[in-house]
Amino acid sequence: MPIKVKFSRMAAIIVSMAAVTAAFASDWPNWHGPDRTNKSKETGLLKQWPAGGPKLLWTADGLGAGYSGVSVSGGVVYSAGVKESVSDTVNKPKVNYVFAFDLGGKLLWEVEAGPAWEAQRAFARAYQGSRSTPTVDGGMVFYLSDTGLLLALDAKSGERMWTLNLREKYDATIPEYGYSESPLIAGDRLYAAAYGKKAGVVCLNKKTGSVIWESAPKAASAKRGDPGYASFIMANNSGYKQLISFSADYVYGMDSETGKFLWTAGIKNNRDNNCTDAVYHDGHVFATSGYGRGSILVKLEQNGSEVTAKKVYDLKLLDNQHGGVILHDGHIYGSGHDNPGWFCLDFKTSKQKWKTPGKGSLTFAEGMLYLYDETGTMTLAKASPESYAAVSSFKVPEGGKGSYWAHPVISHGVLYLRHANNLYAYGIKAK
Repeated sequence: MPIKVKFSRMAAIIVSMAAVTAAFASDWPNWHGPDRTNKSKETGLLKQWPAGGPKLLWTADGLGAGYSGVSVSGGVVYSAGVKESVSDTVNKPKVNYVFAFDLGGKLLWEVEAGPAWEAQRAFARAYQGSRSTPTVDGGMVFYLSDTGLLLALDAKSGERMWTLNLREKYDATIPEYGYSESPLIAGDRLYAAAYGKKAGVVCLNKKTGSVIWESAPKAASAKRGDPGYASFIMANNSGYKQLISFSADYVYGMDSETGKFLWTAGIKNNRDNNCTDAVYHDGHVFATSGYGRGSILVKLEQNGSEVTAKKVYDLKLLDNQHGGVILHDGHIYGSGHDNPGWFCLDFKTSKQKWKTPGKGSLTFAEGMLYLYDETGTMTLAKASPESYAAVSSFKVPEGGKGSYWAHPVISHGVLYLRHANNLYAYGIKAK
């Protein structure tokens, strides 16, 4: 199905002109933003929305199935989805696609990115579709398909620069819910978790795809070889630039320079699918997992060249499924799964500040929380530990079947929301 774009012509012109004149300080070039804290530094945004929500600038449909978010860089919006191949019109297989739009919603290019994941269990078939969000860096776009194909594309044209099948190279099995990680770029290095028999985590040259280092598989596999579904964050701690992520059983840290594993801390749920990215702050790592598991905080302590993770607390609160959590002014915001509701917890003590009904994903800008409920309601609320204070909300249109699970993004005064086949762009810049 071809991409279709519906938009206000004047709104699209205004957005496109803004793209030309703006410095790209408000770019959102990868999953959860430039520093992966999921916090926008934009200012001058609306503090309250009209009754029906902010102005819908444009809608793009034809993205196919999936939960990929968007990346915004250099005046281009990138996302991904799964739909029938347009290159094989006979067999019509389902394949991954990477898309590029201009800031007015016009499709610039779409590129096939390998065969799509097909769930083996009936239960999982309802959740098929793209997972990873494209990463944009140095004029290139990097995407990891749900079947483990890692691609590097030219950001302007979509031309393939290099590819690497992590599953085939490292003798890995496709995770039960497909590869879900969004690649992390730091300098000239790309980091990704293969969780294969031949390597657990790999570091590649982003320009060529050549291997810089490969980690020992047993250290990354957390004994059983089951992968996590979270993406890497990077933190400076104990003299190391640490990569921090999850397996099915552990949150772990490793030296980004060498691939040496530094520490692990157990956090396992009854579905073996840790999905939410870790949060690092002030020598501590916060990790949360759904399906009744809850949250832990560990303090990283150094003894010579060794690093250990000492548990500070372990609780059932805020068992985040995959909607993500945000740290702001010493407090964690997010939602629970088996223990449902939007939460605010004290980061260091775990004390619950407030809880209110709801569940979903979120982002942050200018002291405000943007809460995207999985039922399709978008709410603007103050990021305050004193009490839950919702300011405005509106209902996002349906773009197909399934829950509203794609994470919201704010870039250049635009709020991007996806549901299934559709991507919506809302203007939230104050006049």
